[in-house]
Amino acid sequence: MSAPPVRRRGTGRVTLSDVARAAGVSPITVSRALRGERAVDPALVARVREAADRLGYVPDPAARALASHHSSHVAVLIPMLSNALFVDLLEAVQRTLRPAGYQTLIGVTHYDDSEEAALLREQLAHRPAGLLVTGVDRSAFTRSLIEQAGVPCVHMMEVVARPGMFCVGLSQAEAGAAMTRHLLAQGRRRVAFAAAQLDPRTMQRLEGWRHEMKAAGLYEPTLEWLNPAPSSLALGGQMFEQIIRQQPPIDAIFFCNDDLAQGALLAALRLGIEVPRRVAVAGFNDLTGSDQMLPPLTTVRTPRARIGEAAAGMLLSLMRGERVDAPVVDLGYELVPRGST
Repeated sequence: MSAPPVRRRGTGRVTLSDVARAAGVSPITVSRALRGERAVDPALVARVREAADRLGYVPDPAARALASHHSSHVAVLIPMLSNALFVDLLEAVQRTLRPAGYQTLIGVTHYDDSEEAALLREQLAHRPAGLLVTGVDRSAFTRSLIEQAGVPCVHMMEVVARPGMFCVGLSQAEAGAAMTRHLLAQGRRRVAFAAAQLDPRTMQRLEGWRHEMKAAGLYEPTLEWLNPAPSSLALGGQMFEQIIRQQPPIDAIFFCNDDLAQGALLAALRLGIEVPRRVAVAGFNDLTGSDQMLPPLTTVRTPRARIGEAAAGMLLSLMRGERVDAPVVDLGYELVPRGST
């Protein structure tokens, strides 16, 4: 029978050395196995993890960082948690990072530059191994913090070719243009663009809509309905009631996000306005429930889970010092026509 684990004086914690003795390997091998380094034999990794589980070993991130000069966590900045878009993104990031031995330190910026800067300063004080941030547009101060941090950083949800920048996402402007072309191809001529939150990605979709409307000779500033309030079903219903009264009549509404469009479809049912005969309604992101609306919502499907996985995978390569041949990864989008157009 093996000897009971030797516990650290004063804390009672099982140590890395205890796990090493139980697994019959060196402490450095335990450390490498638990970090998920690919050079460690899988059978050895299984033995180490079995010993760690049996002894109840809980890694001490602070001690690990001091001993190895490497942190075991990644800072992740997202705009909000109330939008399923970012929940999907986060889950994919964690699925990718955890098996490699990294934990996520999540910060929610609420689309506020000063809040993003404050969160970033707090997270950098913990010396993260890497950064995952949403979007590429931010204040000069925040950009400077990222550049001077000395840790790898990958930007998510947008793609832009800038020297030294790594990003995974899609062209928001092109996706907005594609939906506009779809509506025009259905014979719609007075196509309104309705947006809330007005974050950089929303404004890029607006630019895509503007480009196609101008190319068709149909652009009018009065077709833009922009509200800085947070996006929601309730706001979508309110905006629909306002837009539907506009003269000359609007025959299609492209909402910048599915929750607005879902609220609009509910309002149309309540008001007895036929969709799409009277007005077509389209959204963006293909959020949960869009395919269950009456009628089902036409939208743009964005690959947020794939973006999260690819961004986390790229960051892992950068943290390991590996070469990244493609610093810009465009995962595209999918136009999903349904009954609302």
